[in-house]
Parts: sequence; C-alpha cells; structure tokens
Amino acid sequence: MKKLLRSFRDLFLKPSVRIGLGVLVTGGFVAGVLAWQGFNTALEVTNTEEFCLSCHTMHDNLLPELQKTVHWNNRSGVRARCPDCHVPHDFTDKVARKMQASREVWGQIVGTIDTREKFKDHRIVLAQREWKRLSANGSKECRACHDYKDMDFDKMRPASQVAMRAAAARDQSCIDCHKGIAHQLPDMKGARNPAFDTLLSSAAGQGVDTGQSYYLVAPQDLYADEGLSQRIGSVEVATQVKVLETKGDAQRVELALWRKNKGYGRVWYSHFGLNITSAILEKDIAQDTSFVKVLDTREDPMTGLEWQQVTATAWMRKGSLLDSVESVWTIARDSYSRSCSVCHRQPEEAHFDANTWPGLFGGMVGFTSMDDDTARVVLKYLQTHSSDFSASHHGTGSPDSALQTARP
Repeated sequence: MKKLLRSFRDLFLKPSVRIGLGVLVTGGFVAGVLAWQGFNTALEVTNTEEFCLSCHTMHDNLLPELQKTVHWNNRSGVRARCPDCHVPHDFTDKVARKMQASREVWGQIVGTIDTREKFKDHRIVLAQREWKRLSANGSKECRACHDYKDMDFDKMRPASQVAMRAAAARDQSCIDCHKGIAHQLPDMKGARNPAFDTLLSSAAGQGVDTGQSYYLVAPQDLYADEGLSQRIGSVEVATQVKVLETKGDAQRVELALWRKNKGYGRVWYSHFGLNITSAILEKDIAQDTSFVKVLDTREDPMTGLEWQQVTATAWMRKGSLLDSVESVWTIARDSYSRSCSVCHRQPEEAHFDANTWPGLFGGMVGFTSMDDDTARVVLKYLQTHSSDFSASHHGTGSPDSALQTARP
C-alpha cells in the first residue's frame, strides 16, 4: 500500500522519472490547446443573443424595448444584436467586460433584479455604468457601424447636420447624445448629484446668527410649529431666508417674496413679475391672513396681473443654510455646461429672460441625464442669471436681492 501511494506521489511530484520529457511537453501543449479552445468556445457562446435572452430579466424587460426601435427592424434589414453594442470587440476589453458583467449575473442569481419592479429600481445604476463605459471608450461599439468618416452629412436633415458635424469635429462619443436610443431611459429620480453632499456638509458646519439672511442649499419642508409636525409647504433651493431663532433641530425663518394675486396664491416668487419659484404653500395657509402679511400690491405692466409683496414666518429643519449662494450656482453652472453642451452649444444664460427659460429648459432637460434636484437648481440659476439680471441690459445685474422693487 505504501509503495502504491509513493508511486502515485512521484507521478505528480517527479513526473520526469516516469514520463518522458517529450511526452510531458506534448501533453502540456495539447492540454493548453484544449483549455484555450474550451475557454474561447465558452466565451463565444456567452456572446450570442440567444444566451443574453435566455435570462428572463433581459427577455422580459429589454427585448420588448429593443423590438420597437430601428435597431431591430428597418428598411435595410440590418439588425443590431445584444453583443454588437454591449460586448467590446477587442479581446482584452471583451474579457474585462465579461468580468464586470458577473455583477449583473450575481444580481440575477441573488434576486436583486429578478422582477420587473426590482429591475426598474436598479436600472439607473446599470445604465450609468454602461454610459460611463461607452463614454470612456468613445462609443467604440456604436462606431463599428456608425463611424463619422463614413457619414454623408449632406443627406441628413439640416438640424442633424449641424449637430453631427460639430460632434464629428470633436470626435464626440455617441452615448453623450444618444442615451435611450435602443432602450428606455431609466427613472432619473433614483439618481443623485454627489456635489450636493458637499454643500450639505458645508451647511451642517455653517454658523447661523439670528437676524441674518442665508440661502438654502437644498429644498426644505416648511412647518407651522417648532416640533416640525404640521407641514404647511416647502421652500426651494437657493431661496434667501432670514433666521429669526433656532430651537433644537428647528429654525424659524422669515420669507419675503412675491406672489400673483390670483387663485390661492400658493406659489411665491423671488422677484416681482418674474416666475422664479421660491416657495409653495398649502392653499389654506396661503389664504390665512394671520400667517401671510401683504406689504405691497402693484400691477405688472407686461401682463396686467396684480402682484403682491408678501412675508411670512415658518419653521424648517436646520442644517441647510449657507451665507453665500455662489457655491450653489457653481454646481448649477457646471451641470449646465456639462449636460447641455454635449449635443450642441448651449445658449448663454443672458440670452433669454427669466420667464422664457422654464419652457426652453423643460424642452432640453429631457435629453440630459440630470436628476430632478440638479434640474431645479440649474433652472433657477438660468433664471437668476437671465437677461433680466444682465448688466448689459440694465443696472448692476445683481440677482441677490430677494425683494426686487421693480421689474427690470
């Protein structure tokens, strides 16, 4: 028995004693070829559309979306398959992507994305991961079929020509403008701009003095009591408030804004005659004369509407105020520059007035990946830096006064 065990041990530890060197090398070469062929075969099998759609998460969620697009059915009969877009064509990149994809496989196995509801909840994470990959490699997979050098710009619509010629000039990544081209866009409400975390951290350390004015770095609910139990409305980011007192985790603040004297007057604006939303109150509170004080009334000569200068005090949770609004505008300015210039040159802030910007921005923001919080900040930034506040149009151009006494 001992000799048998010793012989078995020597076979592995001292193979050259029992096996000729030529046989050993040949056997190793054959084993290597078989291993490589097995690996390559397995790799190719996982690169087929059939393999992708064998997972019901892909078959039930993504396939129906793809089938409604020109990538599935078109006049030329050329169809893009899952690997064409989502698997790199270079071997090393392909292997790296396979390793990354193991996270999605694991998510399917453990049930993270195994239902329609769970998939929708996690879709923003999956989409942003793929957008980041395509943006980093210049949308190499897209450009295997859609390369700039092969495009006939003269056959495009005039508006498309302008955008595509500019994109080609700077060799822009396709995914910058064409998110959602083959699949539905995720719900951006699940996204969050990490830049706001820095603002909130700064606000948490901001010293607040009674009687001084500060700016909100994030939207906040308004309450009638210091216990923060009776919600009466909300106040928007970048709104200026005066701190009257602080008790525990609550602060009583004064709002001094404008509203239109029509309906319930729930929406309050930062400036006379300009639709720059700063606060929204519950309708019963907005009509409560013991809560709302009207300081002035005047007619807007542009619209004929009567506006009221109003003030009120309310409680809000502390920790969201800064003594300068410029840090908020920095984030907004950067977001506007990055998100709204990938498809075309974005308009200058002062190119439109404050009341025109909401409609224009609403038409543009759907083509970006901005989350809701960022979109609100960017819109307010554009409005408060519009032609109404431009020094080239009038005055000093300062948008910091919360109580503008006349429309520009």
